[in-house]
Amino acid sequence: MRIGELSRRTGVNAHQLRYYEAQGLLEADRGTNGYRDYDESAVLRVKQIRHLLAAGLSSEDIAYLLPCATGETPDLLGCPELISAMRSRLRRLDDQMTRLAQSRTALADYISAAERSGRDTYPPFDHTEAVAS
Repeated sequence: MRIGELSRRTGVNAHQLRYYEAQGLLEADRGTNGYRDYDESAVLRVKQIRHLLAAGLSSEDIAYLLPCATGETPDLLGCPELISAMRSRLRRLDDQMTRLAQSRTALADYISAAERSGRDTYPPFDHTEAVAS
């Protein structure tokens, strides 16, 4: 099938499909006319990629995991390398969440301090205008 049909069947635009191919996540043969030609398994592969992206995995992570993937959701076979890669990704997410929580706390503290010190000095601040600009 050509890229347009794969796009229609998966709901993924052609630009993203070409990106998946460039990242080594999706394979296509080339016809004599130069057009990409995908086999039927590409539909399942694209669905797997979309699910794994939704889980927060990078295309690099997904390239590593796809050989262990079965089914649309996908189910991942428990090979040791796979589990190690997923645990590593989970640790990175935990670290990011910790840093975000720290940033949020610091920002909330700055807001509280600014509100306490500026109540009598400055006119009310419309934060919606500041965020929009």
